[in-house]
Amino acid sequence: MELSDEVLCRRVAERDEGAFEQLVERHQRRAYRVAWSILGDAEEAKDLSQEAFLRLYERAASFDGRAKFSTWFHRILVNLCLDRRRQRRGWLGRLFGSEGKDDPGERLEQQPSPVGDPAEEVGTKQMMSRVWEEARHLSPQQRAALVLQVEEDLSTADIARVLNCSEATVRVHLHRAVSALRKTMARE
Repeated sequence: MELSDEVLCRRVAERDEGAFEQLVERHQRRAYRVAWSILGDAEEAKDLSQEAFLRLYERAASFDGRAKFSTWFHRILVNLCLDRRRQRRGWLGRLFGSEGKDDPGERLEQQPSPVGDPAEEVGTKQMMSRVWEEARHLSPQQRAALVLQVEEDLSTADIARVLNCSEATVRVHLHRAVSALRKTMARE
């Protein structure tokens, strides 16, 4: 029987290395994908997703089970990513041009394609690639809310807990993100 994330987290708090390895294995790809979607930089996404797991290990005892484990962990990860984005906005980030780095060749596939007509699949992939490319221009909070809803399928309440804001604020972030993407895509 497979243990739940919540049980594994309690075991990590007791310094069970095997439980920690299971959590890393379960969430590593998703953590990287979320970090990359917010940061747009493969190396930073790798570094910060690893940092999030280190924080998980250090702070596992603080997980109280009021939220789902995934919500708690995403909050750690998203906060790390948003902090890094804020650091980039400083004068050094502007001076050295670290804002907006991205290598589309390193992009993870953003959305699984539907099974069906190959030409339609290619069109869908191209459209999703354009959408995610344009999402780079959203604010970090808008992009985080969008990624958590679309990629991670989190509810508005869970996103609010991850981003440490109200559900109304999450809805505003999502509305503005979708509106901005629609405007941008309509121009093309």
